[in-house]
Amino acid sequence: MSETMNIEDYLAQGGVLTAPENVPARYRGELLRLMSSFVDSELAASAGFADSINFAPAIRERIAASRITLEKADHAERVLGVMGSFGTDVLRYQASHDWSARLPREADLGTSRAGTDNRLAVFHYPIAGWTDAVVMNVLQGLATGVQMTELTRLSYAPLAEVFREIAPREARHAELGLEGLERIAARTGGRAAAQASVAYWRPRVATTFGVAGSARYDTLRKFGLRHAPNEDLLACWEGLVADRLSAAGL
Repeated sequence: MSETMNIEDYLAQGGVLTAPENVPARYRGELLRLMSSFVDSELAASAGFADSINFAPAIRERIAASRITLEKADHAERVLGVMGSFGTDVLRYQASHDWSARLPREADLGTSRAGTDNRLAVFHYPIAGWTDAVVMNVLQGLATGVQMTELTRLSYAPLAEVFREIAPREARHAELGLEGLERIAARTGGRAAAQASVAYWRPRVATTFGVAGSARYDTLRKFGLRHAPNEDLLACWEGLVADRLSAAGL
């Protein structure tokens, strides 16, 4: 217990860990849970955008959707590699779920999970056409950008480094979405369709930040796996969404 508490004090003061053998059991569990959620969400997102490639109205949009599909799968593979250093069977893991599986459009999970994988709830909902894909990408891309401010500062150094490599590409995904949204909003009828998709996706993406006053936050903060509470991250995202949608005329 004394050794564990000393490690927790070290982490709470900004210390970092660099190898699996230095990681306490409870920290290991929280770290693997975090990685699993990210990997499963990226694989589910990649599967969803793969279907969206054929929704694209032109070559430019097909390229953007293809890039997002490829890079999200690559990001999952990079983080899964870190999980492998903790003993995860990476080949079995990536084949263990149907990443393209979705619930009915009218489902409402709130913050709960569904199925047997650890994807965020938002990735259980189906994408309905190109405008819907672009809006979802914008809203979730901005959320990922906010969450990257936490992930790139993780106390487990090898994983934090992976997230620092990933972060610029995730930011570019949101930028591609915003460029596409501006083109959609400029078309006849495009703004109304985009507004309908915003109304659908906005509350569902908001749930990715979790509940306010999370009981687990203090533990994660002590481990150096979180730095800002859920409600602060959500407020940051809401501000970004308001600004970006206004700029796009929505």
